Amino acid sequence: QVQLVESGGGLVQPGGSLRLSCAASGSIFSISAMGWYRQAPGKQRELVATITKGGSTNYADSVKDRFTISRDNAKNTVYLQMNSLKPEDTAVYYCNANSWVRPYYYWGQGTHVTVSS
Repeated sequence: QVQLVESGGGLVQPGGSLRLSCAASGSIFSISAMGWYRQAPGKQRELVATITKGGSTNYADSVKDRFTISRDNAKNTVYLQMNSLKPEDTAVYYCNANSWVRPYYYWGQGTHVTVSS
């Protein structure tokens, strides 16, 4: 089993920056990739960014060039650096981990990000 603990959400002004953190524990050896998803009220959950165990990254078009996903293997932690934040970035952000064993997908509890003046 994998446990994911998120932190870093909060209120930020448009144009500001915020960094989200996701610390993984448990069967870390089974994780093949991690990422961030978000869900705004009344909308479907969408992919924001992913990073594989090998370091390959992928971004949604809406956040490309503004957000950066990174990892710290020593701390078993994945980060999402969010710059030039816009009101439309407001959502609950969820950390995700993919595993090669069941249940294959793990989720954090979610952290709120509100971009407003």
